[in-house]
Amino acid sequence: MSKTKHFDVQSPFCVLCGRPDDCPKKYGEKKTYAEYNLTVHNYCLLMSSGIWQRGEEDEGVDGFLIADIRKEVTRAAKLKCNICRKKGASIGCVAPKCKRSYHFPCGLQKECIFQFMENFRSYCWEHKPVQKLLNKESGGTSQCTICLDLVEQLPAYTVLKSPCCKNAWFHRECLQYQALSAGIFFFRCTVCNNKDKFQKEMLRMGIHIPEKDASWELEENAYQDLLQCYQHCDSKRCLCKKGRDYNQPNSKWEIKRCQYCGSRGTHLACSAVKSWEQNWECMECRSIISKSGNYRKRKKYPLAASEKTDGTSCLLEEPSPKCPRQSAGSRRSFLQSPKITCRNNLSPCSHLQLSASNRVTMPLSPLMSNRNWSLRKKQLGKQRRQVSSILKELKLQVNTKTTRLNINPGNIWNSALKGFRQRNFNPTETIEIKFTNWKNRLKTDISASKHRFFQLLMIHLENSSLFEGSSAKNLSLDFQAVKENLYFEAGKMIAVSLVHGGPSPGFFSETLFNCLVYGPENVKPALEDVADVDVAETIKMIKHADSLSSLRSTVQDCYKFLAAAGCLRPVTALCDKNKLVDDLLIHHVIKRISSPLESFRQGLETLGVLEKFQMHPDVFSSILCHKPERLSAEVLCDLFTIHSSSDVNEVEGVDFWIHYLQDVESRESVVTLEDVLFFATGSFSVPPVGFDPEPAIKFLHRRYPVGNRLLNCLELPITQTYEQFKKIMELTIRKTLRAGSE
Repeated sequence: MSKTKHFDVQSPFCVLCGRPDDCPKKYGEKKTYAEYNLTVHNYCLLMSSGIWQRGEEDEGVDGFLIADIRKEVTRAAKLKCNICRKKGASIGCVAPKCKRSYHFPCGLQKECIFQFMENFRSYCWEHKPVQKLLNKESGGTSQCTICLDLVEQLPAYTVLKSPCCKNAWFHRECLQYQALSAGIFFFRCTVCNNKDKFQKEMLRMGIHIPEKDASWELEENAYQDLLQCYQHCDSKRCLCKKGRDYNQPNSKWEIKRCQYCGSRGTHLACSAVKSWEQNWECMECRSIISKSGNYRKRKKYPLAASEKTDGTSCLLEEPSPKCPRQSAGSRRSFLQSPKITCRNNLSPCSHLQLSASNRVTMPLSPLMSNRNWSLRKKQLGKQRRQVSSILKELKLQVNTKTTRLNINPGNIWNSALKGFRQRNFNPTETIEIKFTNWKNRLKTDISASKHRFFQLLMIHLENSSLFEGSSAKNLSLDFQAVKENLYFEAGKMIAVSLVHGGPSPGFFSETLFNCLVYGPENVKPALEDVADVDVAETIKMIKHADSLSSLRSTVQDCYKFLAAAGCLRPVTALCDKNKLVDDLLIHHVIKRISSPLESFRQGLETLGVLEKFQMHPDVFSSILCHKPERLSAEVLCDLFTIHSSSDVNEVEGVDFWIHYLQDVESRESVVTLEDVLFFATGSFSVPPVGFDPEPAIKFLHRRYPVGNRLLNCLELPITQTYEQFKKIMELTIRKTLRAGSE
């Protein structure tokens, strides 16, 4: 024994307690250091009274210097254990005038208290702290809220009482097991989820809470399968020459996954999807939803001749259902005799200097204006107009100084991240986007490039690992993203997009939006917010338990799951399932992502955007939780202001323009309303902040239309017939779109 104490030979016996036991849960990790001929239990070393951690973590034995350990062994060799009567008792009671000493294993056997905090104090069996039972609390029996076995409601060494919940009792062994598994970040009261008060009391009563992450978070590649995305085209006829597994992002060969199950996919070109922003559902999910009565089948329309030969040429958003239109003979009545104010010698797009009196107001016919819009759409339209005025106020912060971002459209996220993190980036400066692609440099103007950049960025964020869910998304828990501060960057990008004229996300869930506006502590999530199928199924089992016995059986089956979530609670009545379900929802939807949420909120504070969310929650939910309303001929007609000059007869040109919008909306054209808007402004949708300058139309004596995206000005030709006007418009717009997609 003496040889062991002085490290003369390597031994399996702990140099402090003299035992060979290797039980990490009881004595801490047992380590052998061959270079020092030393074996020691971690808890024996921590609780020894005559030694302190004077070195760094990588010095000696976890910061305990070898020379100090030698001195402590020598000191303990002179002390006799008051329990086993053998030498080597290195731990002493800290109570005044108490001279008892003991080994760590002997102290556990005698029910001493060891406090793993501050100075690592130890109390003997006579002076140890005890929990007191209040007069209002009657004794009896109840369930341990961890193992669900019966426990005496009487404070003792083997039984501990929760400091924050009146009727919560635990076995000491159950608490110690949970603490070792959950670690300091997740160990909390299983009934009310209180952390600070609960941990303080448990440390006082001798529960060891290791300063580490939870065991389930430390498992290598534990969430690896969650990062795998389904990439296979399941269409009956795959048009891709490179095979069903080929995926080229931001092209017609990008694989779109089912918005409901995510386990089926299709190339954009192999489906009826016309836009990256449009959702797609597989046949299995579509049949399930149709049986529930919540699915509205798309109307089918015959394709134009050019689309029959190549169904992949246009990938824009599918237009609205066909609406009735006027006959050719009623075109003039559609104008309702507009008044045109003439002004001589106007240069192209000189509408920026025109006053309101010099603009032509083109009201739509009763046939269009009286369309059966739902009240919800009207409300959303009103709210989005309010959003536009609010964002325009924030845009006043943006100055004329320019910051250029070099963006690779094939790697939109990394290049955007690099640009936003560069030292000279300032969100109050005007952003200029330059697309870089060594294989094929994109020849787009500055305005279109910026619109396209923010559009691709929002699409990437919606489908990234930072969010989870189908259409209405919540924040996910991605530890690597937390480490790299990506949630902050995502919030910052969304704020900058809103103020600088980009699109809104449109995919936030109501729960996520309410957490941002009202704070997570004031939000009650729903079952639909749980993205994990297994977790959702477990919560459903608890929620739909129809008897107390079935509820207890379900809780017992889900014991590990509930313990890991810190949501175990005594089940004494069937109604207890409601609180249990609420606890699980709050944990998985809100508390689990508290760190990403706080980082995301900080990013959204850029340019004062989050503050406006909180001041005007109703109006901002219309753009954050809903996709932009589908374009209509009426919306486009109201969007563009027609400017006049005296050298051309514009009445018939205006007639042709409005008639053309009707044809496009009713799918009697090979282009869409989104194509028309993109041709004029470089954007497929109306940004929440609106266009600057406002879109305008100018009629000129020219052979073909021109979209001046820098000024948002659409220059239209004067033609003799409507057929000529329509043919020229479609040829030019399609040619422009085809050149951009290639």
